[in-house]
Amino acid sequence: MRTAAVKRSTKETDIRVRLNLDGRGKASVATGIPFFDHMLEQIARHGAMDLDLTARGDLHVDQHHTVEDVGIAMGDAVKKALGTKRGILRSGYFLMPMDDCLAAAAVDFSGRAYCVCNWKISAPRVGDFQTELMEDFFRAFAQAASANVHLKLVYGRSSHHQVESIFKAFAKAVRFAVTRDKQLRHVLPSTKEKL
Repeated sequence: MRTAAVKRSTKETDIRVRLNLDGRGKASVATGIPFFDHMLEQIARHGAMDLDLTARGDLHVDQHHTVEDVGIAMGDAVKKALGTKRGILRSGYFLMPMDDCLAAAAVDFSGRAYCVCNWKISAPRVGDFQTELMEDFFRAFAQAASANVHLKLVYGRSSHHQVESIFKAFAKAVRFAVTRDKQLRHVLPSTKEKL
């Protein structure tokens, strides 16, 4: 079982994550930001991972510290759960249609952090979630996981669907990237022999 537990405590946030990459998509999430919780549940379900996450942050200031630090903690948990990375596909991509929207995601657990977010979300908030913080979440994840994360909203009308299709595309891309390759199960997916 590829599992990890991460604790991240600062003056701004206190976060606990337990993750199983070989799960069934079960999630128990509480960040104090209900729509963000819903998006993290999407990552678990569509990423086929079990996620138990609690975050207490300084939401009286704003959502930024909580959202960014959750990205750091989740990226750290995925990196730890992957271990040596031997036998994984390493990279994955997905096109996610969601009614009026289409989102694209590509992820590579290359050992190098890079993140590109290409979208214009129609509304500054979806539910209670500040949509500008999506980029902070994904950048923090990429940095902590030492991964390349490329995300694009191809088109779409509904701001709710715009955000959700991006999170779902990301989840599916991660799912494929962390999948074990039976043909190359003992091989590190790099000609450099180091990730």
